[in-house]
Amino acid sequence: MGKVLWHATISLDGFIAGPHDAMEWVFEHAGPNPAAERVTAETGALLVGRRSYDVARMVPAGIPQFVLTHRTPDATPEGVTFLSGEVMYAVSAALAAAGKKDLVVLGANVAKQCLSAGLVDEILVHVAPLLLGEGLPFYRRAGSAMQLEPLEVSQAGAVTNLRFRVKKRATNSERP
Repeated sequence: MGKVLWHATISLDGFIAGPHDAMEWVFEHAGPNPAAERVTAETGALLVGRRSYDVARMVPAGIPQFVLTHRTPDATPEGVTFLSGEVMYAVSAALAAAGKKDLVVLGANVAKQCLSAGLVDEILVHVAPLLLGEGLPFYRRAGSAMQLEPLEVSQAGAVTNLRFRVKKRATNSERP
């Protein structure tokens, strides 16, 4: 079984989307990036929040995508499964589909739910050389801090890649 990886591109000031869910800046900073290419090669399934799905509207060919939502659409594109309910159920279903490869989590809300449930193994962020000033923050949660162990730092063009292992707390539940 693969690991659960939260994967995101952020601005230097910590936003994953600009005002009104603006995401075009992400693609302006996309380019050849061995860290991102490795994630793509190791991904067996995606778990995406509904907001991220609605904004991106992308379905990578051959990679099952699970969308955790309270609002299921009338029509479902091929390769996409809409789930509602507990995040542990969604992670379990997506991990099963991923087989021995990794489950990649996209979206701030679903990632926060996964982190709170102790389900995320690693976090990979690509830091773009850009200050957005406002938008959707990468992570915001009142309460206890989340401890991370640095695993890798690399650079691809103007983008800095930071990979961390999430230090598990004894109070977190086991992964499905």
